[in-house]
Amino acid sequence: MTNLATKEKKTFSFDKNHSLNILYAKPDKYKQLEEISSKYDEIINTGSNLSYSPLGINKNGISLDLKKFNRIIDFDENEKTITVEAGITLIDLLNFTLSKNLWIPQLPGYPTITIGGAVSANSHGKSCALHGTIRKSIKSILLFHKVNGWVKLSEKENKNIFDLTIGGFGLTGTIVQVTLKLINIKNTFFNTKKISVNNIQGSKKYFSRENINNSFIYSWHRADNVSNFGEGIIYENLIDTSSESNFKNFKVKNNNFRPLFFPFWNKFSIKLINKFFLLFNKLDAKEKKEDFLKVIFPFYGKENYFNFFGRKGFLEIQLLINQTYLEQFLDEFKKLYQIHKPTISLFSIKNMSGEQNLIRFEDNKVCLTFDFIKNRSSLSFMEQIDKLYLKYKILPSVAKDSRIGKDTFYKTYKYATEFKKKLYEFDKKRTYKSEVSRRLEL
Repeated sequence: MTNLATKEKKTFSFDKNHSLNILYAKPDKYKQLEEISSKYDEIINTGSNLSYSPLGINKNGISLDLKKFNRIIDFDENEKTITVEAGITLIDLLNFTLSKNLWIPQLPGYPTITIGGAVSANSHGKSCALHGTIRKSIKSILLFHKVNGWVKLSEKENKNIFDLTIGGFGLTGTIVQVTLKLINIKNTFFNTKKISVNNIQGSKKYFSRENINNSFIYSWHRADNVSNFGEGIIYENLIDTSSESNFKNFKVKNNNFRPLFFPFWNKFSIKLINKFFLLFNKLDAKEKKEDFLKVIFPFYGKENYFNFFGRKGFLEIQLLINQTYLEQFLDEFKKLYQIHKPTISLFSIKNMSGEQNLIRFEDNKVCLTFDFIKNRSSLSFMEQIDKLYLKYKILPSVAKDSRIGKDTFYKTYKYATEFKKKLYEFDKKRTYKSEVSRRLEL
């Protein structure tokens, strides 16, 4: 051990495609954060380590685990603002804000993700067409940088670094505190509608820019073979405003991510489960009331979906594409599917709004997500899909796809070079690095 506060451990990216023995520290005081940071030339930050890509892993330096920085620092009910430390989890934040009938709607899909992690990835939630990414809810950030010290960031103060930090994958320093702008929520129950569709053409109207309203619209589709490709369910969630919420704290459960020794998912099991899932949704009530956790965090309590991939893990691509190109892209997708025969376990669609800049995964486009079993056919298929990104002006998510290489990254993220230049201007030694930043040469 280099220091009493540091330990070594083997850690994995969430998709299990990267594993490293790393040195990590878990500071619980600001002075300790300063002292540990001063001892290392390379630093990266980690929260709950639920990033699909290795954003919080650094083999050469130290990973700073900030989960002990989990306090609420300030709350102003009149101004509807809250300042929290970066290690607070989404569920702990919500247990406080929802009791005041307030929240932020840009919530990524698992409740033990930390606020610092959500800011670093510029996360979004089910209603990203309506509410955009978490960037829309951030008022200010307190950053610690080994060389530059404590830096306050906002639209009015150090704006350049503020913009670099949101969606900057922790490369500008350690996010220590975040001040969030909250909005009202009348109830923590949702009215959910389900609409069956036979193909992608039947889904298209639900994801037009004209169809953005106060609801959360997303979909689940079959992709286990070409003949039924796109058959699925459109989900529309609308906050129940018919009565006031009598909120009770959510119980915080331990993460139950324990991959099976041998994978359960394969072509046969996925096809079978998809049939049952589709049948269940068609037979289920077309409209019903659902609780907050089920709608906002759909994988909470359903961790076996990920566990069933086994120890080899899985692959995911998340893509932003203009709706104009959607059908053309999916036609080519299906042609390549017939050639390479990948095994796809999940295919979903939702809309997103925002402005793409720097290295943020954000734009006024349709968001497609595909999960794959990790095997040669899936990898060869995904390599061919990568070649379509420029043709269809597609933006792939770096946080979700741990394969993305430097060439693909700089071709699809047109402001990446600007991000890199500004990052070097702020930190000439490039202190904060991860396995992702090393691969992408950021």
